Amino acid sequence: MKFALLASGSKGNCFLYKDENTSLMIDCGTTRKYLNSCFERLKFDPADLDAVLITHDHTDHIAQIRMFSDLEIYSPVDLPGISTHRIRPMQKFQIEHVTVTPLALSHDAGPTVGYILETWNSKLVYITDTGYLKEEYIPLITGADVYILESNHDVEMLMATHRPQFLKARIFSDTGHLCNEDCASILEHAVTPKTKMVVLAHLSQEANERNLALSVAAERLRRLGSVRKDLVICAAGQYEMIRGGDRNEKTDPGSVSCIAGMERMADI
Repeated sequence: MKFALLASGSKGNCFLYKDENTSLMIDCGTTRKYLNSCFERLKFDPADLDAVLITHDHTDHIAQIRMFSDLEIYSPVDLPGISTHRIRPMQKFQIEHVTVTPLALSHDAGPTVGYILETWNSKLVYITDTGYLKEEYIPLITGADVYILESNHDVEMLMATHRPQFLKARIFSDTGHLCNEDCASILEHAVTPKTKMVVLAHLSQEANERNLALSVAAERLRRLGSVRKDLVICAAGQYEMIRGGDRNEKTDPGSVSCIAGMERMADI
């Protein structure tokens, strides 16, 4: 299994998953120019995608959906003018040898889902854009090799912004976004010695800081004596490529600020 988080945040989201048989993309909400530049850097042909998985229909997740309209698209909501396979939470489906489990999330868009991607020897969890995670999902996501998990905001920073009160309330609500503490709590319950990498995603550019999100998550994970010492924790920037997989867990060499935001459990 290899992956690349291409973009993460309110200006756009896109994630690539690839193994020896299957190529998947989750969301396509950034600009066409940026997506094409990422594909070029990765030497990846999007025509090779087996499917596109959509989390929900906010623009920052589907802006470039027409680029991929000829592919198999799986979505929890209808996309006007686009042929899709409608999916429902907890109804697993198969794409090649990857088992996909959609998880119902709590967000102020039509149905919103996260995804568990599993093969016989790997498990990846992708969850962003939710105000909370159902407790019943914790056993399902426990023990993944990789977590891409929203750590959107610091509550005090959010409340200190100049945003309108209704917007602050929306973000903080159960249909908004996960704060750093809630993200860390989920990780504390789900991470096991099998886990190799955690990517904190969808960080607010105004109501969070990379080092703050990392420190909150790392402090919780310190309590787990069984966590592997080489666990990588990385905080994603809006337009930074983060790559990981079986043979390497790394940020893109061109993303210096992302390298600076990377921590290993052995170093904290």
